[in-house]
Formats: sequence, structure tokens, C-alpha cells
Amino acid sequence: MAHDGQHMTETVTPILPELLALTAASLPAVATIVAAAKSSVTALTTDGDRISGALIETHQTAAHGFAWLATYDQSLRQMQAWADRLVADGKFGEIEQLIHQIAFGEYLSQIHGGIQMNQGEMVRLNDMGVGATDQAAFVTDAVAALMRRANTQSARTRLVDLMQEHSANVTVGASGLDEELEMIREQFRRYAVEKVEPFAHDWHLKDELIPIEVINELAEMGVFGLTIPEEYGGFGLSKSSMCVVSEELSRGYIGVGSLGTRSEIAAELILCGGTEEQKQKWLPRLASAETLPTAVFTEPNTGSDLGSLRTRATKKGDDWEITGNKTWITHAARTQIMTLLARTDPDTTNYKGLSMFLAEKTPGTVDEPFPTPGMTGGEIEVLGYRGMKEYELAFDGFAVKGENLLGGETGNGFKQLMQTFESARIQTAARAIGVAQSALDVGMQYAQDRKQFSKALIDFPRVSGKLAMMAVEIMIARQLTYFSAAEKDADRRCDLEAGMAKLLGARVAWACADNALQIHGGNGFALEYKVSRILCDARILNIFEGAAEIQAQVIARRLLG
Repeated sequence: MAHDGQHMTETVTPILPELLALTAASLPAVATIVAAAKSSVTALTTDGDRISGALIETHQTAAHGFAWLATYDQSLRQMQAWADRLVADGKFGEIEQLIHQIAFGEYLSQIHGGIQMNQGEMVRLNDMGVGATDQAAFVTDAVAALMRRANTQSARTRLVDLMQEHSANVTVGASGLDEELEMIREQFRRYAVEKVEPFAHDWHLKDELIPIEVINELAEMGVFGLTIPEEYGGFGLSKSSMCVVSEELSRGYIGVGSLGTRSEIAAELILCGGTEEQKQKWLPRLASAETLPTAVFTEPNTGSDLGSLRTRATKKGDDWEITGNKTWITHAARTQIMTLLARTDPDTTNYKGLSMFLAEKTPGTVDEPFPTPGMTGGEIEVLGYRGMKEYELAFDGFAVKGENLLGGETGNGFKQLMQTFESARIQTAARAIGVAQSALDVGMQYAQDRKQFSKALIDFPRVSGKLAMMAVEIMIARQLTYFSAAEKDADRRCDLEAGMAKLLGARVAWACADNALQIHGGNGFALEYKVSRILCDARILNIFEGAAEIQAQVIARRLLG
């Protein structure tokens, strides 16, 4: 992190004068440097008059760095929009002002000096081919003032002091959401505190499935039908509400926050690609949790390259038989239906021959996890994200009814799956925020309780600085995620925004978990402390629903194309 504590003493107020004017004035400079980077990266990756996938791979650092730069640009714009809304509502208090100025001070400094794509890879403007003239022009008076004076030790210390005074608040700083969504947040925060947090670490250590009672309680609270239209038995609420619910449940335990993910994906598949008969049959069952789904897409040798998958579906009369192998299938054993991607055209070797099935199965037990004929499976033991378990599956003549071909036509499976990515990545970004917030919760509590050298850890500047940056980056990721959800709710294409939210949210979750463990010192390495679980849980977020490298590649191609 690019901190500068030399230009402001502890006796000077940490809130910058004319803060909003300064941050607003810095945004055109960011847009200009993004345009300069786009021009240079476009030149590197263009073959003739088209962007070349091969050249993007050749210049991957530049292309992915540009994706990160554009993500920072969008993040700062959404932070400015958040601040403007809070000012209009009379809610832009001292905590919010400190978060806002630190966010700009830090991210502008990173744009200028180097953006952390992860803890071991930093990308600089030079790597994107941005010349010295453009780099110098970026440092306008507003940018220079914010880089020099916004993210100081005194600002971070004051923020943490205020965090301790307002520790009962559900979020650090006002979220910017409306009152109805905050009521939903409080309801699910209470549930997580009472029914999830006290037991989550034990479930993790024993590698146990989340109790079915929790699933039943969440079903009664509407989690599985949250965004399913009312006409199909759901609540018809917004993607923004899905974010709040996912965030607070994941703050309790990512496994519980992820229970709704499979229902979200399955419902989106059926809503976008299913026949009316399929919608009428399956959506009410998903909404009530009478039917629990699992997503069966990934194969052992394909990873993110879904277009090359080999599992095949062969027509048998009016029905189908599935043969092949799948891996990393979450919650596979005790679910009743699989959204299963398979190749129906054996003459194809790309995405065009793929079809999606709603494959019914019998829920398993601990002793017999996969009792359905034609299907076997084995558990994959994992570091974290344990509450639903991961499995490898093998299909050998597994029967699927003809009526369960999604949409009733073959060849549409990949397209149907693409339609779910926006919602899935928004939801994953929200889960990342929840995990990051849980890391801040335990890190701050430990820093307050633990005494070293006759004072609490939180009184040491580098400890409080870690906590302050956790709170700041959580808010940045939160605003980017809420923006992508709002775009989805407005029925606007948001694959770019959702991808950015997921990309940043996953990095923030890992950074928060890592810093929270560091605050714990040696105790953080002990399994009995919750932070050891949070670290393991956070690590998966940079991998599933599109690994960070794939996510940056997709963002770059969209922006350059």
C-alpha cells in the first residue's frame, strides 16, 4: 500500500478540505490515463483491424493490467457516486469522509506507482506501454494533493478510533442502500450471528455438511426464491437484495452464504433458457428449496475452457444418456437436480455442440452419497469452503428425461450458461465482501483484546493501519458490487461490471483475511482460531466463478474489443 504519513501531523484534522471537489477533480485524470493505456494496449494486441486473442495472450501482463486499471477507474467513480448520494441524504459523516479520502489516496497512488493484481504481481503504467508524458500528465493538482495527503497515518488512525466507537454498526460507514435493503441486511445479520457464527468453525474443523435445519430455516426466510419472479413462487426481489443477503450470510460462514448460489444459477438458467413448462415445474421447487440444485459444468481437463468439454449426451429414444467425468461439483451429494452441461453433437470440438440438462437424481446419504444408477462420485478434500463438500463425478449411461433438455433444443448450452455469469459473479463478489468483513470482525476484536508491551495491539499504527485499509477496501468492493447489481436490476448488460466486482472483491477478501491472520500472530496459525478458517475460505474466491486471470482476460477483451 502506498501510504504517506510525512505531510500531516497528528494535530491536523485528517479530513481534507474540499474533499469531494478534490476527488471529483481527480476522476478526469484517471479517465485520461485509462484512455492512454487502452490506446497502447490496443496497438500491442491488434492484428490488422481486429483485436487478436493470440496477441492478448502474448501481451497478457499489459492486457490484464489494463483490466485492473479500468477496474480501479470504475471503483473510484462508484466511490464518488456513493459519496454524492450520502451528501444528498445527509449521511456523509466523518467515517464516510475518511473512507472516501483514503480510498482515493490509495488507489490513485497505486495507479501512479503500481497496481497489485495479487500479492506477488504488480502492474505498472510502463507495463501497459503508457509513456512518460502521459504519466506526468496524470499527476494533476487534485491527484497530487490526494496522493500526498489523503491516505495518511493520522487518517487511518482516526478511522479506526471511530470504528471502535461505532462498533455496533452493521457496516463500517453507511452502505448507501435504501432503508428496505438495510432492514433485510439487519435480519440476515441477526440470523448469522445467532445461528451460523457460533457453529461455523466447528463445521469447518469437522468437515461437516451444513445441517439441513439451516437450509430449512433459510428456505423459510426466502433465500432460495429471493430473485425468482412471484409468478413462479419466488419473492421477485432485486439482485441488490441478493447481494445484501449473500454478504451477511457469508460474513457468518461462506458455506452458508453460498447455499443460495446454486439456486441462483439454476433459476437464472431456467428463466433465461427454459421452456414455459420447465419454468412452471422447476422454479417453484427451487424457490421453496423442495428441490436443491447443483451445477455440473467443470471437467478434469478443461477448467475454465468449457468449450472443450467431453462429457457426452447420447439420444436414446425420447431420452438421453450421459457419459463422462465432472469435477469440483459443490453440494453434489444431497441435491435433487443437476444443471449439467454435456456435448450432444459428437462431431463438434467447441462450445457449439453443447447442451444443458436438468438432470434429476436421488439425494444421497453419508453412507451412500450417490445412489442413482449410472452415477458415481468421490469427495475432494479441500482447505476451506467445506460446508457443502466438493466431489468428482463419473457418469456411465446416466439417464435424463427428454423433457429435461433445457429449452427443448440442443446446441444452446454454452449460450445459456453465459447468461448466468452476470448474476453468478455479482453474487460471488457479494460473498467476497462478506468474507472480507468477517476477517475485519475477528481481526479488530483480537487487536482490541490482545495486549503486547502494555497496550492493546490496535494502538500500534501498523495494526490499526491494516484494519483501516480493510474497512476502506471493503467499501470500495461493496460499491462496485452494488453498482453491478443495480445495472442488472435495470436490465442493462453488466458482464463487465460484474467481472470487475468479482475481480476486485476476491483480492480484497484475501488481503483482509491475510492481514487479519497477521494481526493474530502465531495464534492465527492455530486451527482453533476462526481466522485460520477465514483465510482458507477466502482463498477460493480468486479461483471459482472464473479465476482472476480468466476474469482479467475477459474484462480486457471486452474493453479492447
